[in-house]
Amino acid sequence: MTGKSADCFIRNDREARIAARADRLAAIFAKRAAAHDRAGSFPFDNFADLMQDGYLKLTVPKEFGGDEISLYEMLLAQERLAAGDGSTALAVGWHVGLMLHWRVVRNWPPDLFARICRDVVEAGKMLNQFSSEPLGGSPSRGGKPKTLAVRTDGGWRISGRKTFSTLSPILDRFIVSATIDGTDSVGEFLVEKSDAVTIEETWDTLGMRATGSHDVVLDQAFVPESHLISIKGEGAGKAATDDGGGWLLHIPACYLGIAQAARDYAIRFASRYQPNSLNYPIAQLPHIQQQIGNMEEELLVARTFLYSVADRWDKFPEQRSALRPELGLAKKLVTNNALLIVDRAMRIAGGASLSRSVPLERYYRDVRAGLHNPPMDDAVVRMLALRALDEAAEGN
Repeated sequence: MTGKSADCFIRNDREARIAARADRLAAIFAKRAAAHDRAGSFPFDNFADLMQDGYLKLTVPKEFGGDEISLYEMLLAQERLAAGDGSTALAVGWHVGLMLHWRVVRNWPPDLFARICRDVVEAGKMLNQFSSEPLGGSPSRGGKPKTLAVRTDGGWRISGRKTFSTLSPILDRFIVSATIDGTDSVGEFLVEKSDAVTIEETWDTLGMRATGSHDVVLDQAFVPESHLISIKGEGAGKAATDDGGGWLLHIPACYLGIAQAARDYAIRFASRYQPNSLNYPIAQLPHIQQQIGNMEEELLVARTFLYSVADRWDKFPEQRSALRPELGLAKKLVTNNALLIVDRAMRIAGGASLSRSVPLERYYRDVRAGLHNPPMDDAVVRMLALRALDEAAEGN
């Protein structure tokens, strides 16, 4: 990342090291991004670099050998990684974000969580949670899974189809949500890849083409009883802590990084491009400066709100649940500002921005995906409205 506006959010040497580490990886990934985007191929090479660098253990608890970085620090890293390749950043964001989430809520059986953490640290293994289904509606809106878990000797048999299964090409195990047969309860299960698990390569999209978000099909996949993580609302498996969903800020951090990359490209372009109708680069034109100024405003507003909410989440654990509306607003504000920034960058570059020989058209396609990641804009606005109405009712 470039520019003082990016650096002012780095507050100490530790954060500077985390940012520099991500910048180095982003520079490598940027050289591969166009090829993976064009082919829709999963970037195994990027993930080999992430594993070698130790990036995958950033949010793992220290007690298991991880770095246990804060939410704020995770966002610094994720934003910078996305400036190199949005697909890689969004994909690994689910892993590092969930490891932070599970570190806080500790709703796993302790021995199983310890083993998972050590596998991340020692073998570079990753995890993601697959909840979306073709007919189930968005899990963030309360969609109930059609995937079914049936009790059997020693455990469970699980059948169903999961969509938007990011990281599926590289994972050898993952979390699956499933309705418990004969009940209205939903369980979370750690599923190992086997002959009963098939990946159907359905991911062929406009943007974020290299996340490997294919369909995962389970056909009587066996899960031992020890791999049942929790049943929603039941017993010891119920989360003891509500973290407000702070870990999901990896999503807006990713789109902010894409916007930063678009901004940087547009400014370089404007500073160098001089048509034969002018005696100076287009950066000196008032209407170009207006677009640049608007980009700077939108970037600064988005970054300030995102990092201020993350800082509050880190510093005041007791407020995390109550922060949920602000956390949602951070996603809404940042993602929509990122869209505006990329659009302005393309207006500055003009028709050249549509060429696949430059990264702007990829940034434009990738940043659109943010509109479809949770929480959705209307749900965020409703959360804010309900909180305001509740506060008014309490005051009467």
